[in-house]
Amino acid sequence: MFKHYLITRFNLKNKNWDVTKNNESLLTRDWMTHRIQLFSNFCLPSVASQTNTNFQWLLYFDATTDADFKTELEALLKPYPHFKAFYIDGMEAFHPAIKSYISEDSKGSSHIITSRIDNDDCIHKDYIATIQKQFQSQDFMAIDILKGYSLQVSPEIMLGKKEHIFNPFISLIEKNEAPKTVWFSDHNMWKKESRRIEIANQRLWMSIIHEKNKVNEFDGYDQVSWDAIKTDFVVSDTIDKKVTKQIIPHKAWRSLSLKNKLYVNYVLMSKKLKKAIGLYKIK
Repeated sequence: MFKHYLITRFNLKNKNWDVTKNNESLLTRDWMTHRIQLFSNFCLPSVASQTNTNFQWLLYFDATTDADFKTELEALLKPYPHFKAFYIDGMEAFHPAIKSYISEDSKGSSHIITSRIDNDDCIHKDYIATIQKQFQSQDFMAIDILKGYSLQVSPEIMLGKKEHIFNPFISLIEKNEAPKTVWFSDHNMWKKESRRIEIANQRLWMSIIHEKNKVNEFDGYDQVSWDAIKTDFVVSDTIDKKVTKQIIPHKAWRSLSLKNKLYVNYVLMSKKLKKAIGLYKIK
């Protein structure tokens, strides 16, 4: 009936993306070492723990990736036959490579579902299952999960709620006739799409905030218990122990929490209003 692909870009060279938010160089060996640590501690265990394993995870690495990093990455992925690594020539080859693989692999399927996740973020163990429950043989339908969490892991550990419309965890259901895939445009361009479902009754993603993010800053809010959510957002044992031991109590950042809550909800309502009154151009 359908084939489902979770898709991640990793270290693809991009002429428009060369520094972190702290103006540090990207795609250096130090950057790659740090990014693999984030991937193995957060992203990989959360995807490997999905309750529904009827999907493939397509991971795209740059063809210039050093041999020792390739060896490390392939060892991490080896236990999971439905996780597949591809080495391609930078961002310009990314979308064509996705379409090439899917066009061959999905033959015989009437529809495809494509979802995206960044290599340093986490998903709820029921993320894949929840996306697939939205499938009703739609010809074209984006699925936007509005609610998640924000976890800052350095320099201090803080955890809060987060809402984000048109976010990086979006999925796309399509009829399997020259499908575009979810990566045919950047995630914030989905504000222009009228064919879209919102899921707002579950928190299904967790954005990881660290010092080498390109743009993201911690904007979580409210008190959230790590013990209450860690069975749903599976991370490495090392990270679980670190967060449990070092997380800052909400009372210590209550003022920031209130500020973030007002900001996050203002942005959410503003975007919803603009969408409702047609200020975003509909495709």
